[in-house]
Amino acid sequence: MGWLEREPSKIQDDTERKSIPGGVWDKCQSCGEIVLANDLEQNLKVCPMCGFHNRIPALERIAQLTDLDSFHEWDSGLMSTDPLGFNDGTPYAVKLAKQRQRSSQNDAVITGVGRIRGRAVAIGALDFFWMGGSMGTVMGERLSRLFVRAGKAGLPVVIVSASGGARMHEGILSLMQMAKTCARIAEHRKAGLPYISVMCDPTTGGVAASFAMLGDINLAEPRATIGFAGRRVIENTIRQKLPDDFQTAEFLLSHGMVDRIVRRHDLPDLIARILGMLMADSHGNP
Repeated sequence: MGWLEREPSKIQDDTERKSIPGGVWDKCQSCGEIVLANDLEQNLKVCPMCGFHNRIPALERIAQLTDLDSFHEWDSGLMSTDPLGFNDGTPYAVKLAKQRQRSSQNDAVITGVGRIRGRAVAIGALDFFWMGGSMGTVMGERLSRLFVRAGKAGLPVVIVSASGGARMHEGILSLMQMAKTCARIAEHRKAGLPYISVMCDPTTGGVAASFAMLGDINLAEPRATIGFAGRRVIENTIRQKLPDDFQTAEFLLSHGMVDRIVRRHDLPDLIARILGMLMADSHGNP
């Protein structure tokens, strides 16, 4: 009767299975495909399946754009001081302290000087992971100083934006930075120096309504959300249904507000070529 006896199971119990370590895989939020985290990292955080451009921190962005070890940061010590004593349940000062501790950065923008394919540039990059890349007094001051220093050194300016807009915690002081940065851009342009704006996902609110859209050349990453107010606010205001691709980089390109949509891999080479055409000297010194 041995044929009626059950043989010991060769199937492993769930508790015996080896678990896959965290951080090995990533799921693309656009196409839903599972991608090896290392492959995604090697591909500059661009999905190899569908080409979706993931958001990246400011320091990572600068490392991708500039030549190796060429970047030198400016004004890193500037910090917000909670001028309004803002408290929405958690004091603004506490939120700032947590952001600084988590990121080792003092604000949502990093500025400095570096080289892109051998060409010296003044560069700024907004960090969406730092309070949504929001613009407060420190961001406005850092960008203002960036343009001033670039003007004195005869350097072009490149700013990479990714922001939810002006920072509500600093009220009217945040909105004043829109005029402040626009004035510096006008001075830079009057000096005959180029400014290239690169808009990433998302570039919205007061940032989109000020320095981000004022480049001599406006570039954007594929499928980036770019606009001022949100879709629902606009639709409720004008009482009309907006196109499905409204406020995308592709929509803005078709309406003449973006000059070119550029893949992340191609940005350094394209920026260098543009500056080569706009600047008389092929190389600059910081």
